[in-house]
Amino acid sequence: QVQLVESGGGSVQAGGSLRLSCAASGYTESRYYMGWFRQAPGKGREGVAAIYSGGGRTDYADSVKGRFTISQDNAKKTVDLQMNSLKPEDTAMYYCAVGRGVVVPLARYNYNYWGQGTQVTVSS
Repeated sequence: QVQLVESGGGSVQAGGSLRLSCAASGYTESRYYMGWFRQAPGKGREGVAAIYSGGGRTDYADSVKGRFTISQDNAKKTVDLQMNSLKPEDTAMYYCAVGRGVVVPLARYNYNYWGQGTQVTVSS
């Protein structure tokens, strides 16, 4: 019954910006992590950013620090990812995820539910 729906992906030139959004439904936990992961063709799924509902802690991959910002509305169970100064290396399918009992926020194994993904393409 739990569903996550991503939106906001698209194509942009290097240096541009995109804002991704994720809406979760059917999830009733009061304390949880929501995160963004990405996967490029032929590559593994990489943790990009995560945020904790219990205190607002955020975590970022080194490759996106200073460029991406994650935010959350706990009541609505939504999470956004503002992506600025995009690079061609950011091109990937981006996935939203939700998990409880998370210890390592950017590790894929912590998460229980996943969206279907939204494509981000950055051209030079």
